[in-house]
Amino acid sequence: MTPTPPVLRFGLAANRLHHETYGAAIFRWLEQSAVGIRELGLELYTVGRTLDAIERSDLLKGYPGLIRYPYGREGGLMKLVARVTEGAGDERPFDGAIYLIDPVDPSSIFPEALALKRQCITHGRPFISTLMGAVEWIEVERLCRGLAPDPKLDPIFDFSRQTLALIAHDALKDQMVEYAARHFDLLSRFAHRVGTGTTSRRLNELAWSRGWPADRPWVQPYLSGPLGGDAQIAELVLEERCQRVIFFEDPHVARQHEADIQLLERAVRVVTDKACCIASPAVAGKWAEAVERRG
Repeated sequence: MTPTPPVLRFGLAANRLHHETYGAAIFRWLEQSAVGIRELGLELYTVGRTLDAIERSDLLKGYPGLIRYPYGREGGLMKLVARVTEGAGDERPFDGAIYLIDPVDPSSIFPEALALKRQCITHGRPFISTLMGAVEWIEVERLCRGLAPDPKLDPIFDFSRQTLALIAHDALKDQMVEYAARHFDLLSRFAHRVGTGTTSRRLNELAWSRGWPADRPWVQPYLSGPLGGDAQIAELVLEERCQRVIFFEDPHVARQHEADIQLLERAVRVVTDKACCIASPAVAGKWAEAVERRG
């Protein structure tokens, strides 16, 4: 007998812009994903005002998996950080966090917001900060549970019209090459791939060894991160010419060009319904395996 998979637990929060009025990102997410949330029995540990807004909307009316956490000023986001790191009592840690970020909201750079992202990356759990990413991740979890693909989401998974950025910090470049080798056919479905510096060179060498035409790059190279490559790709994202970023971030090393990295992440959040970012090898692997099942 196949064992019942554990209940998924995610932290959930949204900056004011994304929950203040109907039509904001949190409501658009639920309009597209509420059925999937119910199918999964997903437990959403939701910070104060975000939960207030969801309850007013009735988009998850009567759903028992909507669990209140304190307001942000009372430490709600801090508690999410702790629960991503370890569980409470005998419970497992959270499986990830959805934090819909308004990049011009001062609270988006509070220590607890930065720590939530860092701990998710450190522990190989999804940190989802855009509307597109939140819609897609519910589908990823559904596919991992063996549920049938949602045809309404086919446009999100039509990679023939999308550009993918592939970026990795020094300590994770080998893992990026291994990832690309393992999922080469999937990543080749994208209309275009872009990347920075050394990562682009190594990925192109991989592609040429796999039979990719030698007269054209598999990944269009931009400058290295410290020389401005992250900023160049951020501009592509803002112009809606790059929809996805897979960025293997090393959370343990301080970098002189940290501002450029934050610029790229900020750009993704500006176009919240048009772009998303995956920031760790474990999460990128789960995403790829789910999408490959989708066909």
